[in-house]
Amino acid sequence: MSMPSTIRFPRPDGDKGWRAEIQLKYGVKGGKTRLLERLVVGPLAVQKTFYPEGETCHTYLLHPPGGVVGGDQLRFDIQVDTGSHALLTTPGATKFYRSNGDTAWQSQELTAVDGAFLEWLPMENIFFPGAQVKLITEVRLAGNARFIGWEMQCFGRPVLDEEFTHGQILGQTHIFRDGKLLLAENIRLQNKTQLDYATALRGYPMTGSLYISPVDDALVARINQIIDEQQTRFGEAVLLGASELEGLLVVRALGQHTEPMMASFVQIWSAVRESWLGYTPDAPRIWST
Repeated sequence: MSMPSTIRFPRPDGDKGWRAEIQLKYGVKGGKTRLLERLVVGPLAVQKTFYPEGETCHTYLLHPPGGVVGGDQLRFDIQVDTGSHALLTTPGATKFYRSNGDTAWQSQELTAVDGAFLEWLPMENIFFPGAQVKLITEVRLAGNARFIGWEMQCFGRPVLDEEFTHGQILGQTHIFRDGKLLLAENIRLQNKTQLDYATALRGYPMTGSLYISPVDDALVARINQIIDEQQTRFGEAVLLGASELEGLLVVRALGQHTEPMMASFVQIWSAVRESWLGYTPDAPRIWST
């Protein structure tokens, strides 16, 4: 699996804003997963790689400007090779600020080949009132590749009683295995009226999706048990549900704020790790700061 020879950005919305791209390829070297290839353009970076679990490579993705404005274009291209196990996360939420009329783009292309294990676990996206954003996530799995990933979207800043009164958020997520489309999800949000009345959101300011593939009956049963436990723990602060699509389990969440949703997703992530690898992992330290 080779890295692309040229930089590809999402379709430009104009000439304003940052153009940033990061391409990372992981493979096995010296008995553990290593970041073998790295290509960076613009204000995206990798802080360093960590090995808190031994052979698994943990990576923190950084966006030094600290926020995304209209016209910015960010692209992440992550490739994980056979026998490799990579976990990627971010040190904090990604903030999408009010737009001056241009659209901000963020695209994520995640590839795990046969025998690879990819964990895509970023902190939440926060959309300020007036933000105009397009989000594209494409996950391509091959053979028996393992994948667990999540997306958390926060509309406005509920902690400050700031609502998403206006703006436009367009999101699209596609997940494939061996070229077959397993999931196609879209979100389109333009104002507070949609946030209040959209059937999918029920007036909640946060939505989240957790994707797990492959799954078996025992793992699905364990995850449903955790969902019930977390629902009892948090009540209406977070609503959770799961559905299975041809070996892909999708856990969907609605939340009042980040902590209950994140805590629920982490519990499920830990159970998946225990099922797949036989041990319960320690969460990345950055999640506790």
